[in-house]
Amino acid sequence: MTRFIAIVEPRPRSGIAIKIPFDPNAEWGSKDRHNITGTIGGCRVRGKLVEVEGQHYLHMGPAWCRDNRVAPGMQVTVDLVPEGPQVASMPADLAEAFEAEPEARRFFEALPTFYRKNFMRSIDGAKRPETRARRIQETIATLKAGKRER
Repeated sequence: MTRFIAIVEPRPRSGIAIKIPFDPNAEWGSKDRHNITGTIGGCRVRGKLVEVEGQHYLHMGPAWCRDNRVAPGMQVTVDLVPEGPQVASMPADLAEAFEAEPEARRFFEALPTFYRKNFMRSIDGAKRPETRARRIQETIATLKAGKRER
């Protein structure tokens, strides 16, 4: 988990923005999209980081701000962690398959958590080693083709 203090910034139309004071690619690995979960001022948050003029932000809409009483100008403690299955914490056979196919890994890491969990559920559900190996190969091929589902 990465913790930092931030000043809540307003967004042009409504909602808020939290400026991320570190490079998420350096902290969590280079990805096309960073899906995160954590807290802002003790309030649960889930979303994706966006890059604006070379700086990463977490944007929250007006409904989230209203429900959680977070407003521009407030100083808040922010705790963030990448959401969902991460390649670094996967079993060795699957991590090796991703290491051998960086294109598939990059696509997998950019997927929303729902899709990543579905791939993992299929692989982890294999009862025999040969079934698991086949499902890993199918998953890598599917991801290399740019598809979200098998």
